[in-house]
Amino acid sequence: MASACVDIAAKKAWLQDSSGVTFGPVPIETGQAGHETPTGTFHVSWKALYTVSTIYGIPMPHAVFFAAGGIAFHEGPLDVPSHGCVHLAAADAIAFFDALKPGNEVDVW
Repeated sequence: MASACVDIAAKKAWLQDSSGVTFGPVPIETGQAGHETPTGTFHVSWKALYTVSTIYGIPMPHAVFFAAGGIAFHEGPLDVPSHGCVHLAAADAIAFFDALKPGNEVDVW
């Protein structure tokens, strides 16, 4: 079963399974002051090939939602902090979207 890891300080994320790292690490961008990316252990709740944030009006292609408040992995700029989500380059967002399923674990520190 796939799981995802996010190292906020290193600005890296990767996918792994019981045999080790299966994809990455890849560069990411995370939240900003007042909109920090939450830390802890979460589980994928749902996915959307394409959606738009109902709060910020920001496109969220290849979104994998894992924390309360609409926090997700999704395609986004790597040079602009998010409102708590984990931005990935386009190809990396597709890889995370394809690998992660509802119930898969996401560890963020």
